[in-house]
Amino acid sequence: MNNTGKLLSIIVSALALSLFAAACGSGAPAATEPAATTVPQAEETVPAEPATPEPATPEPPAPEPTETPPEDAANGTGRIGNEPLAPELTGVFSWINSEPLTLEALRGDVVLIDFWTYTCINCIRTFPYLKDWHEKYSDRGLTIIGVHTPEFDFEKKRENVVDAVAEYGLKYPIVQDNDFGTWRAYSNRYWPAKYLIDKDGYVRYTHFGEGAYQETEEKIRELLMETASSVEDVALNVRPGPEVDTAAYAASGAATSPTRELYAGYERNYGTLQFGPGPPYVLPDVYPEYYTQPDGIAEYMDPGEHHNHFLYLEGLWRNGRESLRHARVTSDYEDYMALRFYATSVNVVVSPEGDDPYEIRVTLDDKPLTQEQSGSDIMYDAEGNSYVMVNEPRMYRLVSLPRYSGHELKLSSNSDAFSVFAFTFGAYTDGS
Repeated sequence: MNNTGKLLSIIVSALALSLFAAACGSGAPAATEPAATTVPQAEETVPAEPATPEPATPEPPAPEPTETPPEDAANGTGRIGNEPLAPELTGVFSWINSEPLTLEALRGDVVLIDFWTYTCINCIRTFPYLKDWHEKYSDRGLTIIGVHTPEFDFEKKRENVVDAVAEYGLKYPIVQDNDFGTWRAYSNRYWPAKYLIDKDGYVRYTHFGEGAYQETEEKIRELLMETASSVEDVALNVRPGPEVDTAAYAASGAATSPTRELYAGYERNYGTLQFGPGPPYVLPDVYPEYYTQPDGIAEYMDPGEHHNHFLYLEGLWRNGRESLRHARVTSDYEDYMALRFYATSVNVVVSPEGDDPYEIRVTLDDKPLTQEQSGSDIMYDAEGNSYVMVNEPRMYRLVSLPRYSGHELKLSSNSDAFSVFAFTFGAYTDGS
């Protein structure tokens, strides 16, 4: 076995341990929780340069979590830390859907704090439940406050958040937490995360990630009844959340396990390389130039063989702090980003990086996606090629499969504005 093969073997072994002992990738089931999807990863500060171990500030947490937290992140009743009262909203940048609010002024009401960010697929999956609770209980004494704490710089722009709030039909108050003031006040580590505060200002219930929707609503009702508000005439939503494909549980080892979230920017990769958990998303033995040329342009060659959980490149790319950006204008989609994945759905976070929209051609196993495989953002040209039109910085839904399976995904664009931030995956039976 050559050096590359030995390194890959070690990395895959380490990744298998990290996925099923410590953390699973986005949308993946936890090994011991048949009703859950993934174990969220702990917040990790990462250095801006490979030789400088000092973390960047402020720095968001590691990849988006899903519904099962690590053992030390207790969901359920109880207060947070040693602080008997919920921390006040801190470092607010702006409000959306509301005039400025304070928790002190809301004493007497029940308050649900929901930490989210608009490109987070796990957050997006919780919106139907949040909207339902707002509609049913806002006039019974419940105030939901969505604390938007951004993962990427473009998510700090007010107009982008306003557009996302409108797109998803969120009517409750939203606060922009651009400098992580409220995030840090709550010692929060996850997207999404919910903190339920009673009429006296105490945190009585927490839940991190997706799921536990009926449990959360039952706690909302319990705290509302403590305010003497009547909820008996309001129907409890007992509809379960989406179901994980059983084939994802049967996956053996990292080679076929549900693909973790994949981050393209060097900041995440440096941090994961030095601090874990698991290996970086761009293999240093395959692409050493990625780690030696931060903020530089490098020409990459696809090694041909792709392994689950990693990104592969062909052509000229700029190594950015948060993203990999195509570094030249081409004519025949010759440069691309590729990966092998195991999931039922694939999403990508991309940005226009300019004034003009551009197309990303998307192939599955080197063929255009069929209608049965296509995510909601896929379009088709006259020749039958599948693509997405990027006209705003957001998450785009690429693949939605009828069953959990492994495939080769390739993204290419002729535009030099093509900029990839992250991929997220799902393992639900409905392809979400």
